[in-house]
Amino acid sequence: MTENTSTSQVDEIRAGYAFEGPSLEFGAAVVDGTAHPDATVRIPLSAMNRHGLVAGATGTGKTKTLQLMAEQLIAQGVPVFLADIKGDLSGMASPGEPNDKITSRSADVGLPWAATAYPVEFYALGGQGTGIPVRASVSTFGPTLLSKVLGLNETQESSLGLVFHYADTKGLWLDTVADLRAVVQFLTSDEGKADLKDFGGLSSATAGVILRELVNFSAQGADLFFGLPEFDTADLLRTAPDGRGIASMLELPGVQDRPQLFSTFLMWLLADLFHDLPEVGDLDKPKLVFFFDEAHLLFNGASKEFLDSIQQTVRLIRSKGVGVFFVTQSPKDVPADVLAQLGNRVQHALRAFTPDDAKALKAAVRTYPNTAYDLEELLTQLGTGEAIITVLSEKGAPTPVAWTRMRAPQSLMAPSPDALLASTVAASPIAPKYVTAVERESASEMLGKAEVARTEAEQAAVVEAENAKVREAAAAAAEKERLAAEKQAAKDAEVAARTRAAEERKQAAQPSMVEAVVKSSAFKSALR
Repeated sequence: MTENTSTSQVDEIRAGYAFEGPSLEFGAAVVDGTAHPDATVRIPLSAMNRHGLVAGATGTGKTKTLQLMAEQLIAQGVPVFLADIKGDLSGMASPGEPNDKITSRSADVGLPWAATAYPVEFYALGGQGTGIPVRASVSTFGPTLLSKVLGLNETQESSLGLVFHYADTKGLWLDTVADLRAVVQFLTSDEGKADLKDFGGLSSATAGVILRELVNFSAQGADLFFGLPEFDTADLLRTAPDGRGIASMLELPGVQDRPQLFSTFLMWLLADLFHDLPEVGDLDKPKLVFFFDEAHLLFNGASKEFLDSIQQTVRLIRSKGVGVFFVTQSPKDVPADVLAQLGNRVQHALRAFTPDDAKALKAAVRTYPNTAYDLEELLTQLGTGEAIITVLSEKGAPTPVAWTRMRAPQSLMAPSPDALLASTVAASPIAPKYVTAVERESASEMLGKAEVARTEAEQAAVVEAENAKVREAAAAAAEKERLAAEKQAAKDAEVAARTRAAEERKQAAQPSMVEAVVKSSAFKSALR
């Protein structure tokens, strides 16, 4: 590239990133391998709710870019949410430690560096690890997100939706995985099948798959993540007493082996924010910026309904003042419909070791505006802490593509000490709301009570039937005795009648005393 061409390109970048309002500074533009401190590459604060993508191969500096962006947002009063998968980002709570590399980078990009700690709130899924427990009820998590976690196909997802609908209609609270299992088991029982006729059927095979996956899910420790008290996503919008934003950091080292769970849990947080926040239109600065790390885990194997829900949430949540940045290894990890809504791009180095990698590289290059850089070559040669950047200007137009040497984060670029995390959690003003799990009478208990009531009623019915038989037998015996007594009484009466009749006949046959005297020989002699 000639000197005039280089100068022209630097001038174009300088002019393209000369914003009037507040902004976040990434670093200095690089042309022909030389950084130009007078051509600072930045992003308008007002454009942070236009969403973005931070991509790059492992080890290229994505995490440090997140840290750098989060620091500057916090300093300007914007809360941020970050998923700390490896524990590295917890260093934001501690001031950075100066060294020769940081000093050199600061001089190279022409931006000052000062060791700074930032206000951080640490969270942990279900309290696994050091952090305020974050829980959700199964009911509000919903069948679509849960199907993604369980790996259900579309037919099974539809059936799970039917189970949720039934539980909602019948007022059965699905607080835990056990509650959901109880409802599925009930709906496959004889009584449940009859109760489900008005809603549609649930095949035994599908119910068996869902139950099996729920059992496996519980075995992975998911029971800790579902329950009450449910996390209020409004707590992500808090600011510190000094006016700075708060970094809400979800510590995930304890669940690294369950990527589908934590990636989908992040989507629940985002969907809950979308549901609760009012429309505010375009703001001078966002209410919250949500960094969605390891985004490829969210999209892998997702159903069409799930992808549609992500696309809709990302498209509409901007008007509620929330910016979303997906962080992943390659732009191809993000579906095209979602990628099209990400106006800001920070692309670290890509690798092209395989034909598929080379194809992905060419596809990534085609998504950038025209530029004098040879992006296909440059994207494979970027150093650690360098990126290709284009963002939306304050007027919503794409800025010139800028090879950027990134400034260093001012907080610690390593995990904070465990003692600091523990003391931060202990001192949190919101920790008392979430630390203690709450149990209430939900679906499992309600169906259990109903089953006990049915069993008692059945047992009472059996006892009543036996008693009825006894009463019937006693009545029959009494009737038999009555009839026998009546028969005997009739017989006795008949005998008595015959005896009286015989006596009367006998008496009738005997002469009276007068007749006896008259007929006697003495009476006759006397007459003579």
